[in-house]
Amino acid sequence: MNGFARVLFLLLVGLAVSWQAQAAEEGYTHSDSQCLRCHENKQELQTILFSTLDSCNDCHGQGKALGTHQGVELKAVQSAVPRPDKPVAADIGMQLPMYPRFSRLGDAPNAMVLIPAGEFLMGSDDRLPDEGPQHRVWLDSYYIDKYEVTNLQYKKFNDATRRRSPAHWRNRTFPRGKADHPVTNVSWNDARAYCQWAGKRLPTDAEWEKAARGTDGRTYPWGNEFDIARANTPLRWSAIGKPGDTTPVGAFEGGKSPYGVYDMSGNVWEWTASWYLPYPGNTHASESYGERYKVLKGGSWFDCSFYRCGLSAPVFNRSFFAKNVKNDSFGFRCAKDAGR
Repeated sequence: MNGFARVLFLLLVGLAVSWQAQAAEEGYTHSDSQCLRCHENKQELQTILFSTLDSCNDCHGQGKALGTHQGVELKAVQSAVPRPDKPVAADIGMQLPMYPRFSRLGDAPNAMVLIPAGEFLMGSDDRLPDEGPQHRVWLDSYYIDKYEVTNLQYKKFNDATRRRSPAHWRNRTFPRGKADHPVTNVSWNDARAYCQWAGKRLPTDAEWEKAARGTDGRTYPWGNEFDIARANTPLRWSAIGKPGDTTPVGAFEGGKSPYGVYDMSGNVWEWTASWYLPYPGNTHASESYGERYKVLKGGSWFDCSFYRCGLSAPVFNRSFFAKNVKNDSFGFRCAKDAGR
């Protein structure tokens, strides 16, 4: 072995030893049998979206070579979203890592759910004056996003249109680990522009509410009893003793609506296309009614003023703000006519 080959050989051995030591320190282990615990059919290993489980990222994250297992060539599918310095483990009710290293959804516009035509019960007679009277509303069929629009999805639009970035982004990108968190600090105009760019539109408040509660007049997407483990609300953060934040969209499997739509209670308030107007038969006078403010629905991870921390979770709630307002608890999802 000549001198150059010897140096190269020693360098490669050193790198291998270093990697093994680092892997052992970080808990990286793998074998065919371990992989097959998750993937009983080896053909499933051909293409894997590694963001689904953190354990997959341990073996396959950060662009590590996958090689061949059981004679099947493995191919990674991942987006370049870095892991945060201090990841937070999933807590009460969460089915996903809080700050995943990779996006599981990608940057394409959200998949949509068909809401069939028919009547539903809108509003409530049991709480605030502007939420009633409860009344029946007929809606034609329409589609609505399964998830709130995420940071990574909004970034694709933002880069394509050169629109101003949300105020908390840096260098035109979102905070680390938040690719699949709902985009925030967006105005009504920003939300409408994204939906139009994606070939969609903002939902009306009635469309939003039907998608959230179904046709039986339930209070929450999952039923009539509040459950701290089913939504990202202020009460949840208070219970676990941590500062509040958004969570990845779809993190609460038990909180989805009768139509399979996620995060309709909590996480972020969602802009709608509707003006803040009284419902038919409402006799409560308000100087805020009219074509001045747009309705937001759904409550958020933080709401300790008007709704007194946590009461914003019912799906019949109504908040209203001027179209240019932005903050870290406002986001959106899109809708589309069923005929298009």
